[in-house]
Amino acid sequence: MVASVEKVGGSLGTVPGAPLLSVRSVTVRFGGIVALNGVSFDISEGHIVGLIGPNGAGKTTLFNCLSRLYQPTEGDILYKGKSILQSPPYAIAGVGMGRTFQNVALFDNMSVLDNVKVGCHSVSQAGFLKSAFGVGVGAEEARIEARARELVAFMDLLPYTDMRAGPLPFPIRKRVELARALASGPSLLLLDEPAAGLNHAEVDVLKAQIRRVRDLQNVTVLLVEHHMSLVMSVSDRVVAIDFGKKLAEGTPAEVQRNADVVRAYLGTEAHA
Repeated sequence: MVASVEKVGGSLGTVPGAPLLSVRSVTVRFGGIVALNGVSFDISEGHIVGLIGPNGAGKTTLFNCLSRLYQPTEGDILYKGKSILQSPPYAIAGVGMGRTFQNVALFDNMSVLDNVKVGCHSVSQAGFLKSAFGVGVGAEEARIEARARELVAFMDLLPYTDMRAGPLPFPIRKRVELARALASGPSLLLLDEPAAGLNHAEVDVLKAQIRRVRDLQNVTVLLVEHHMSLVMSVSDRVVAIDFGKKLAEGTPAEVQRNADVVRAYLGTEAHA
């Protein structure tokens, strides 16, 4: 039986009716190359949004802007109504965003539990001085331990709790990374090609996990993914980009019927 773990916390702090995330005319240039060209879209709280496009479309560049690895040349990114462009990468977890990466990067010699605890430490409240002198550290560590164990259970990782992460099968490692991303208590989770390397059955499991993350952890999700069946079946809305420009935005059915999207993927016109 899968554990049902509710996220501890209250409101996400957004203004009622306002988007949780707003990407406004974001442009990124690398020398003479335009990786993103005036891309704009909003993400509403509680939605699962898929970001799609052929290889080289600019999806990962946009993700790197959101997680502050890249600085847009033009435009702005608002999170809960405030620009994040002055926030350094290390502050993004504290702002309320979590992220997974295309290449799973765990601490291979640490246990599954300890890997998840690392995600909790990114928003630790003890502070440097308190930690250095051991003031209140016991209570903080107990809180982190409890939260990490909740997430291990939530992600169906209990049999692997004390195992080293390195030798675990790839689908389990991806699940550990997702648990670690949730450990900081994000209100927006960025999933970078979560289905990469998974077989059909494993993708079905992932689909259910993404929905449970949204529904039980109260987390809004933005995923970059090439697996169209996953994106179209799990997303509330889809944003399609190509050559750095937004092609379409709407429900999965609307985007699938869009002629520009069909051309970008198939080189043919959409059928009526």
